[in-house]
Amino acid sequence: MTNTAIDMNSVPPAQAPVRYYRFKPWNIARFLIWTLFAVALLVAPHVFRSSLALTMLSQIGYLIIICLSYNMLLGQGGMLSFGHAVYTGLGSFIAIHAMNLAAAGSLPIPLVLIPLVGGLGGMFFAFLFGYVSTKKSGTTFAMITLGLGELVASMALMFPSFFGGEGGVTTNRVYGTPFFGLTFGPQIQVYYLIAVYCFICTALMYAFTGTPLGRILNAVRDNPERVEFIGYSTQRVRYFAFIIAGFFAGIGGGLAAINFEIVNAADSLNGVRSGGYLLFTFLGGATFFFGPIIGAVLLVFASVMLSELSKAWLLYLGLVFLFMVMFAPGGVASLIMMNLRVAKFGRFKPFWRIYAGLLASGVVLVAGAAAIVEMIYHMQLNAALGPQLHFFGLTLDTSSPVSWGVSAALLVVGGALLETVRRRFVRTWGQAQEFIEAEIKRREAA
Repeated sequence: MTNTAIDMNSVPPAQAPVRYYRFKPWNIARFLIWTLFAVALLVAPHVFRSSLALTMLSQIGYLIIICLSYNMLLGQGGMLSFGHAVYTGLGSFIAIHAMNLAAAGSLPIPLVLIPLVGGLGGMFFAFLFGYVSTKKSGTTFAMITLGLGELVASMALMFPSFFGGEGGVTTNRVYGTPFFGLTFGPQIQVYYLIAVYCFICTALMYAFTGTPLGRILNAVRDNPERVEFIGYSTQRVRYFAFIIAGFFAGIGGGLAAINFEIVNAADSLNGVRSGGYLLFTFLGGATFFFGPIIGAVLLVFASVMLSELSKAWLLYLGLVFLFMVMFAPGGVASLIMMNLRVAKFGRFKPFWRIYAGLLASGVVLVAGAAAIVEMIYHMQLNAALGPQLHFFGLTLDTSSPVSWGVSAALLVVGGALLETVRRRFVRTWGQAQEFIEAEIKRREAA
């Protein structure tokens, strides 16, 4: 064997560990969106200055919190609840009793902290009822929440000292020393209190989606069996999320108590209220975080404005919900995101005229259908007032064949035009989606 001499000088020295410095730039789009959201909350009462608009803006503020808290169950956890109004309503009652105690000097708590009292109340009852309801999932969970909701609503008349009987509980939000000069007597001051809570709670609930609990909650929604396999208790995950959702629901209920200065069990705890949260969270888009925000705005417009315009507003609402389930199950938010995706790939230009056509034909169709519905409702409910009724500046006569004929003609013509434009839309949309898929594959190959 031959011995080979090794020159130690030729051996490279051990390299020192390389340090990698990572710089994560700010998400400019996210920062811009949150800034615009804050600015919108600040300037909204200065743009819409009427007392009705200010009342609607206040309702939108706390309903955003409530709908987002409900979406923590439905959208993020896949838990279809029919009793979310329980935690909102009980939070309202606890908040209004705390306000009365504070006004009497028995509880030293300022008004700005009353929503947190309502949140703790909602969290307490979510802690109690959630332990029972989250034992099951799916349809069974939904039925348990429905039963608990009806149980609490029916028990309200059994405890008039707490729920106030049929008249409810009233309060006066102007008590104690002013908070930095704010008495919260004027509605504008109440609005800004609601706006501050709305922004903070929205930010906290958005932050929750990125926490380990929020991520595993999504996994429980999508595949609970695999979550069990990796060692997590799906019941415990649902239970913790249920408690957190109850806390934010109670905050929304506390803000509602401050806004209206009255809480009534018949209006705050019933199943109709829970169904409203479900309906408009779905319409806004439960699969997107900002969907319930859209749903809260729609809820206020439907309950305040649409109900004043027509006695058939529930019929219109039901038809809108039906069509959204059939053609856009992802809600309004999904429609926005799909069109943004098309615009991102530069294929949105052909849709301007198509959307204009859909809007125009849809207006004709809706005008004809709404005129027929309003005349039928007038004949059934207001026949003693005569055959004439006012409909968007026009006078319709239920005894005249002309009114019925013109309405039917608008309905038929609008339907035919809408179907023509719809077919063009489907064809153009399919071409745009094919281009987008091809472009994505090309970029991945490159």
